[in-house]
Amino acid sequence: MKIVVCAKQVLDTTAEKRLTGDLHLDRGSGEPILNPFDEYAVEEALRIRERLGGDVTALCMGPGNAKETVRKAISMGADRAVLVTDPTLAWSDTLGTAYVLSMALKRLEFDLVLCGMQSTDAGTGQVPAAVAEFLGIPQLTFASQLEVSDGRATIRRVTDSGYQLVAANLPAVVSVVKGINEPRYPALKGIMQAKRAEIPVWNCADIGADPARAGRLGAATRVLSASPTEPRAPGQVIRDDGTAVQQIVEFLIQKKVL
Repeated sequence: MKIVVCAKQVLDTTAEKRLTGDLHLDRGSGEPILNPFDEYAVEEALRIRERLGGDVTALCMGPGNAKETVRKAISMGADRAVLVTDPTLAWSDTLGTAYVLSMALKRLEFDLVLCGMQSTDAGTGQVPAAVAEFLGIPQLTFASQLEVSDGRATIRRVTDSGYQLVAANLPAVVSVVKGINEPRYPALKGIMQAKRAEIPVWNCADIGADPARAGRLGAATRVLSASPTEPRAPGQVIRDDGTAVQQIVEFLIQKKVL
């Protein structure tokens, strides 16, 4: 079983996010880390490998320093990592990112592609489905449980009203939710292996990607304006002086809840 995990470098979730003058995320405003949602995908890949055998590759598209970030996947237990980086890919939107990842995946051998359900910076959740579309293979999204056997992947898919059981033949792209597992902590042996690991670096020419379909020039979306979120209004404290119930009812009527 050959598994590829798409892993993204993001800013530390505790960092204060800032925008540049042209309304892009300032990725120098905090410490870069492996997207926390992708850690669940790495963990699920390792568990499948432990059951069925095979190998796990972490694939990252990002700036040059993402090579160090993606080592986290190797320290957890991934067999190898590959970084796709090219100056023309800066400011790619979700469509351009998915296109480049799909071109890199075509160069890799895989039976299963795993992704986190979204990134912690943009949070769109669009890339896994777009990767599957570019590859022309099935997509299984928002998996809270994943079983692989007899050339098929079966997931329990999270919905607003419960879950669905969905299956597809391999190869397929599967995105996993946070509750699917508990990512392991890297052991000392894994950390040392990650430090020594040689990580291949590919550019657009290496994977046959057209630079005009990604990056700033190839972006299909534009951010026209941005404004900070308004601070949350202070809550209303109701003290029980004998009229608390009436005050609550009037408050709910005012908010059109009742």
